[in-house]
Amino acid sequence: MIIDLAEESSSSIYHLMTQTLIPRPVAWVLTEHVQENLNLAPFSYFTAVSSEPPLLMFSVGNKAPGEGKDTKVNIAHNPYFVVHIAPASLAEEVTESSKSLPATESELDHLQVTMAEFGDFPLQRVAECPIAFGCKLHALQDVPGAPQTMVFGEILQIFINEEVASYEKKLNSAGKVSSRLLVDALQVNPIARLGADQYATLGRILNIPRPK
Repeated sequence: MIIDLAEESSSSIYHLMTQTLIPRPVAWVLTEHVQENLNLAPFSYFTAVSSEPPLLMFSVGNKAPGEGKDTKVNIAHNPYFVVHIAPASLAEEVTESSKSLPATESELDHLQVTMAEFGDFPLQRVAECPIAFGCKLHALQDVPGAPQTMVFGEILQIFINEEVASYEKKLNSAGKVSSRLLVDALQVNPIARLGADQYATLGRILNIPRPK
């Protein structure tokens, strides 16, 4: 089967892309409105960009032509935001938070989640998420010809629940013992986005050594 996208509508292309670019991690993004209420919304066009500086990126569309989604508008006003990796146990909450609400209404008023302090970061985090990235806006980049904006965030700090992490001791080339943080992906149990109304969880993990 070969599908020529030049002959497809934008909605059909969206359906095809979300059915085939799978699985996609979900960024559950917390931002602050100018009136200080908090917005929480999921985005599955999301990835890491670089480690020096430590950047991640997610893509945000518009509510309507010329009207940016609350997440983008909020970040343009307040450059600090939190990107959560949500576990499968919160799949329904993540989906619920995708509803379109007035900008002055917080999704947190409709969700069964708990907020927790995030060290000295300006915003709180969702306590039930085992991983959270405290980010500051690095750049907003409109996509030419598309109603999308790429949000690049510099990661300032990371919360990792100690229940999903441990340290691995290794002997380095100099004969000294070093330790490295290991995150147990199965313990994190992150949800991944598929197409339509489908999500996925992790199954079998493959350990394949890198080529030498």
